[in-house]
Amino acid sequence: MKAIAVVILNWNGKKLLEQFLPSIIQFSPEATIYVADNASTDDSITFVKDSFPSVKIIRNTGNYGYAKGYNDALQSVEEEFYALVNSDIEVTENWLIPILKTFERAPNTAAIQPKILDFKNRGYFEYAGAAGGFIDKYGYPFCRGRIFETIEKDESQYNDSTEIFWASGACFFIRKNVYRELGGFDATFFAHQEEIDLCWRIKNRGYTIKYNSKSIVYHVGGATLQQGNPHKTFLNFRNSLYMLVKNLPKKHFYGILFARLVLDGIAGIRFLTQGKFKHIWAIVRAHYSLFGNFGLYYTKREQPQNRDYFAVKSIVFLYYFKKMVTFKDIFNSNTYFKN
Repeated sequence: MKAIAVVILNWNGKKLLEQFLPSIIQFSPEATIYVADNASTDDSITFVKDSFPSVKIIRNTGNYGYAKGYNDALQSVEEEFYALVNSDIEVTENWLIPILKTFERAPNTAAIQPKILDFKNRGYFEYAGAAGGFIDKYGYPFCRGRIFETIEKDESQYNDSTEIFWASGACFFIRKNVYRELGGFDATFFAHQEEIDLCWRIKNRGYTIKYNSKSIVYHVGGATLQQGNPHKTFLNFRNSLYMLVKNLPKKHFYGILFARLVLDGIAGIRFLTQGKFKHIWAIVRAHYSLFGNFGLYYTKREQPQNRDYFAVKSIVFLYYFKKMVTFKDIFNSNTYFKN
């Protein structure tokens, strides 16, 4: 058996598979390749069977989104390492080698992210992950190479291998034993930020998460749900709140959660000034969902939760008020810290 499985989640994505599956097959001789299908209604699986018979097919019984889609599919995948790859990812030659070397040399490393560049604007980082993710005190995620809407040009400033807080679900490497130890993704998230929740739980167990710039992929981004879609806004706000309830250290719990709800209200005001009324309703729905399901997510809290992993106190304040729009700005200002 090969050591690594490349698993591509698919839902009605024939065009994406036609475009991107060939590069994965060409540049992944070290891997067994799977397409995990979320009950597609197009002919994408017939296409894969006919065109790429070496690719293994896993059929889920419904469209379960990213989280449960992968959870169900990976029950039957026994390779030692998983590479969970979006269907709109183009990989490059030898992209798996640096990842496998890191896993072999660093046994406490549970998850890894490659350098993720923009498929459409190839000299720039891509929104979903860039050069590795961090989180602020109030649960807002950001990346080296991308803070909110500011995307950095790749000028080799993140050509390193370093520890990060979260690895992007667009191209997410994880040890099988850790994935199963933690029960995989939280299936109730459906999609968005489930990888950050999993990474937080990974860190709480004492494992490390790394970024490796020697592995490079290109991501289209928004191929299944566009960035400006109100439903995406709802999922991001709702899942971020769920994640805080599950993972915040007890000593900070209520203070941070209350502050986050206030900050969400400020975000709603910003949407109001932009005339984005559907996005305001998305935030309202996210808060209603939190209040309605608070007890459920509170019971999911796991121990230990006595460490802070907040890279900065408030990325919102630094970005919008201090005008620090790149990771380098924050790092050089001494506002960056680790606990």
